[in-house]
Amino acid sequence: MSERPPQPSALRVAESDDVAIALEAIAAGTTVRVGTSSRRVSEAIPKGHKFALHAIAAGEPVHKFGFPIGRASADIADGAWVHSHNLATQLAGATDYRFDPQIAATPPQVAVREFLGYRRGDGQVGTRNEIWILCTVGCVANTARRIAERASARFAERVDGIHAITHPFGCSQLGDDLANTQNILASLARHPNTGGVLIVGLGCESLQMKRLLGTIGTFDSERLRYFNAQQSVDETEDGIAAVAELVEIAANDRREPCPLSDLRIGLKCGGSDGFSGITANPLVGRIADRISAAGGTPILTEIPEIFGAEHLLMARAQDQAVFDGIVGVVNDFKRYFLDHGQPVSENPSPGNVAGGITTLEEKSLGAVQKGGHAQVTQVLRYGERALGHGLALLEAPGNDAVSSTALVAAGATVLLFTTGRGTPLGFPVPTLKIASNTALATAKPNWIDFDAGQVIASGDIEAVADDLLDLVVATASGRPARNEINGEREIAIWKNGVTL
Repeated sequence: MSERPPQPSALRVAESDDVAIALEAIAAGTTVRVGTSSRRVSEAIPKGHKFALHAIAAGEPVHKFGFPIGRASADIADGAWVHSHNLATQLAGATDYRFDPQIAATPPQVAVREFLGYRRGDGQVGTRNEIWILCTVGCVANTARRIAERASARFAERVDGIHAITHPFGCSQLGDDLANTQNILASLARHPNTGGVLIVGLGCESLQMKRLLGTIGTFDSERLRYFNAQQSVDETEDGIAAVAELVEIAANDRREPCPLSDLRIGLKCGGSDGFSGITANPLVGRIADRISAAGGTPILTEIPEIFGAEHLLMARAQDQAVFDGIVGVVNDFKRYFLDHGQPVSENPSPGNVAGGITTLEEKSLGAVQKGGHAQVTQVLRYGERALGHGLALLEAPGNDAVSSTALVAAGATVLLFTTGRGTPLGFPVPTLKIASNTALATAKPNWIDFDAGQVIASGDIEAVADDLLDLVVATASGRPARNEINGEREIAIWKNGVTL
């Protein structure tokens, strides 16, 4: 007699949830194992999608992660597929909030760990020792790239890399829009992953070199070179000569043991799916908690992707000032959408929806888990740098490139980037791609650095977090991330004003 095939399984995240998540594709009429009980689904459920654990009447809230993710827009039968056809967002405009702090979670016990970093003169610690070539304006972006290419051919083996970090802006911008470009570039120029920086200007742009240098403020003049191409006879050769001088200095830098308190990690998700909120994001949250407990600085961003879950961060604000800062960035972003005639809930993306995410509340409740359970100790506006320790919340949109660039400018020296759909995109610092499911990790090993699908396979998220922390430490100590191997290094600056 042949053995009966095992029941497909599903996951109910919290006891109060009205839905469960299909861990594999489920055919209509199949009996599914949910924890210690069994349920029968009434229709086909795609992998990563939700089905109802009981009948839900139209207008009733639907809970996942223990919180509402929207309201039923139609009657939902027990065992039915729950998605865009019968679940709708409840999000609207700006909200009044009240400071009601929770008792902070007990920080996890963290074993003494060190990484091998580059300690800079201003006290910051980098995970790389590179020469970065920045441009004030897009007109000289190709000039910067040409200098980097030719200088790399001559000197790259003496440092960890020579890279042009370019953008199309810096002219025909006004007010805050120009200030965004200026602040991001100034923060990048002071990044600890640089052993030296060359800034190439044109000469007639809105973002004048003098203005940018003034924003950078105090800097190590030995490690900064700059010139305007209009005043150079041969800007490429002048640039290569400047890089040669920087390499002579940076080549003497050496890695040294540094505690985790010197580590700043950026927390980012992109191309999320129905598994992101139950594997990769909470796994990264464990790393954020460990880094924070050790005195380091995890940085969380993507403000529009905390709408519907902002109360969880507000309850963890260190004090009234931090709470007010969170309220400010959240409501400012909601007004930004409304002022442009857009609903605040214009999310998830088509890829998110295909992967099983239905509403922005659902996406946000999964996304904020990257911040773990630590207190929020600081709120940063766009382009600002993290100066303190503990979990920071950074103002930036959800766009992968714009928000990741803001994380780097804030001082993150490693990015933890979770994804359920996959992306090759990378940024100026090591960008560890963490797959929410094993199928993606298997299909795209040239993109993915770590498989968070192990959380479901093993059932032991803390053990998997141990392995991920080992990878973070190794990467911070010099092990190349996939984005570095593949040459994926981009920036994008938030363009939010008129163009002349």
